[in-house]
Order: sequence, then C-alpha cells, then structure tokens
Amino acid sequence: MKKPRNEMTITFLSRSANEAFSRSAAAAFFSQLDPTVEELADIKTAVSEAVTNCIVHAYRDTLGKIRMTARIYDGGEIYIQVKDSGCGIPDVKQAMEPLFTTCETGERAGLGFAVMQSFMDKVSVRSAPGKGTAVTLRKTLSQRSGDEAGE
Repeated sequence: MKKPRNEMTITFLSRSANEAFSRSAAAAFFSQLDPTVEELADIKTAVSEAVTNCIVHAYRDTLGKIRMTARIYDGGEIYIQVKDSGCGIPDVKQAMEPLFTTCETGERAGLGFAVMQSFMDKVSVRSAPGKGTAVTLRKTLSQRSGDEAGE
C-alpha cells in the first residue's frame, strides 16, 4: 500500500453542527493541494453526505463518535474515510441504491450515496450490523502547476 504524503484524523460527536465543521476541516486540509473551486466543492459535498449519514442513520436519536481520516498521496490522489460505530447497514448494496432510505419520517431522499458517487472517483462502503460503517471516498485532483502543491 502506498504511503501518504500527509494525513489527518479528527473525531467528533454526531451532532448536526459538526457536519459543517467536518466539511470545512476536509476543505482546509486538502487546500494544500491547490484544488480548483469545483474540486473543493465536490470534496465538501461528499464529506457532508457521509457525515450526515452517520448523524441521521448510524446513531439515529443518540450521540456517538464519528472519525474522519484524510490522506494525500502523490499525484493529487486524496482519500477520505468517515467511520462510525453506530447501528451498521444490513444490506450495503440496497442502501447504495438511489432513493433507498431507512428514514421513516419522509424527510430524507435516499440520495446520499448517489451524491457521493457523483462527486468522487470511487466510493466504497464497509458495514456490519451493530458494529458501524466506514465510507471511503477517493478522488484524484488536477495538478495545476509544474511542481506539486504542498511541497
């Protein structure tokens, strides 16, 4: 496995206010690569969806911890993992289908994973009922200068 050039991990409670915090933290971390405005918006949107899933679905009406790890690899490749220790997903394939939701109030559209997939190059999900879920997001950012940003 490749060694990251830089890495950070943060842990925060599954409070809705922390969705904005996680999105901003990811954007700040990846800013060292000098991404385009569009790339930064893609990262923020995908992180927002992943963290919101933890808040709304993994922990439902309780508080739990969410851990976000962000890594930068050579060539502008980024890695983000959003992990919870919540209820888990019994059927990941079904959960990733557009419009599927476990929300019974009708307030959720069931598009979180579809949104993540549209903004990232690769999305993978590992989950076990009762043990939690890890969503991994990967994307290669454009390299806009002759030498790599962040050096």
